[in-house]
Amino acid sequence: MIRRVVVTLIASLSLAACATTSGGAATGGEPSSGAFDGWAASIVAADWTTSRGTPIQAFDNARRDLVAGFQEVGFARADMVDFALRPDVPNPTSADQALNAIGRNAEQATRGCFLYFTSHGSPRGIVFGPNRLLSPDEMARRVDDWCGTRPTVVIVSACFSGVFTDRLAAPNRMIMSAARRDRSSFGCSEDATYPYFDGCILESLPTAPNFLVLADQAAQCVQRREREEGLSPASEPQTLVGVDIAPLLSTIYAFRR
Repeated sequence: MIRRVVVTLIASLSLAACATTSGGAATGGEPSSGAFDGWAASIVAADWTTSRGTPIQAFDNARRDLVAGFQEVGFARADMVDFALRPDVPNPTSADQALNAIGRNAEQATRGCFLYFTSHGSPRGIVFGPNRLLSPDEMARRVDDWCGTRPTVVIVSACFSGVFTDRLAAPNRMIMSAARRDRSSFGCSEDATYPYFDGCILESLPTAPNFLVLADQAAQCVQRREREEGLSPASEPQTLVGVDIAPLLSTIYAFRR
């Protein structure tokens, strides 16, 4: 079974998590400091331009700081890989090289899976390097191969990234997208430090006790920024939580504090 969680309701699922993690340990007999030991983590900046093709740093900035941010909450650098798929650097990483490395990392760290992709997107999928589009069907096949039935969190930060939520859904997975399947997201201009959704994840990480609250806080942050800047239609980030992983995310898999 899969439980769809509307972003405005996630906080109600997370009240218990706030209480159980306030002492620095998760319920279930496992300290939060080791909650993500053995989780394979992969963070990919899969594009490097504006919608007009002008090179930008926003995606790379997000990748760099997301790597640091998720280490701070308990993910081990030894079990983490990250890639920028921009071609305008010495020895660029290709899409196939990144995908193969993600697979190898998942074979070595087998306790859980965390995947984060930031890029441009369309209703057909996300840009994945200079000449490739990663479709929901292909990503679903790869996540099945990489992660199987282990606890899995997938975050897709891109326009129209809601096209991935239903396709990736499984009882053992939490899926977060930066926008509805029919909406754009914002923050990919030349002067942007991060795409808005990535920036809101980074803003929320220091205070969120777990992924459920992180999704809620990031969605509220995006909503606030879009409202303040008069951007419409709203991107409406989406979250889908499988019934098997939901109780684990609010107890066992707490962020380190």
